[in-house]
Amino acid sequence: MSAQDLFDLSGKVALITGSTKGIGKEIAKTFASAGAKVVVSSRKPERCEETAAEIREAGGEVLPIPCNISEKDQLKALVDATMAAWKKIDILVCNAAVNPYFGPLSGITQEAYDKIMDVNIGSNLWLCNLVIPQMAERKEGAVIIVSSIGGLKGSENLGAYGISKAADMQLARNLAVEWGPSNIRSNCIAPGLVKTDFARALWEDPEQTKRALAAYPIGRLGEPEDIAGAALFLASKAGSFVNGHTLVVDGGSTIGSSRYS
Repeated sequence: MSAQDLFDLSGKVALITGSTKGIGKEIAKTFASAGAKVVVSSRKPERCEETAAEIREAGGEVLPIPCNISEKDQLKALVDATMAAWKKIDILVCNAAVNPYFGPLSGITQEAYDKIMDVNIGSNLWLCNLVIPQMAERKEGAVIIVSSIGGLKGSENLGAYGISKAADMQLARNLAVEWGPSNIRSNCIAPGLVKTDFARALWEDPEQTKRALAAYPIGRLGEPEDIAGAALFLASKAGSFVNGHTLVVDGGSTIGSSRYS
């Protein structure tokens, strides 16, 4: 099999949440360039249309569908609209997430905790439960959950977010066990610090960036395309024997020696 065939997504339909900016947008653009029909989705209709226009201009086939993933009825509408247009979903990327609280766990409110868990874990499960059964009927499918290295270590100020991202890793493992016999592969990507709007507070300030870079042996922060490449691997034939895995894409920060901490 050629290298091109290994990463070819021609004929596939990919649904990607949180895909109008940052990591999700780059994944949508990458999948479209690899031949997939892509569904771009986020809460704001205008953002969906703008991203769809960019993908169409580059020659991709795209369907913009606004969705607030915290609402179960909107998740169902997202899946129903995709199925009505393209009859199947081959690849599901759960990328959308929230983090309404920055601080120690001792100070988090019930409302903020519930929102983080409901959106970052619950919504992914509900969406998977809506999408995977039709994959299983065809005995083929790939689920990718965008987690974080925050789920692999403790944090003074991002503890609740980290707990939710650790749970996403376990969600992928459990889906892999439950649906693997139907040839459904479920995996996580755990990015390090990536230069997106979502993480802007962690990298925009020069002093904070300097401190952050000290933890990255590779000498730079991540870019959205770094994560998109990993997602393409997991979605394509190249990753066809990878299941229940968390792929850490962090420039070495998680395993860096003490000189980087």
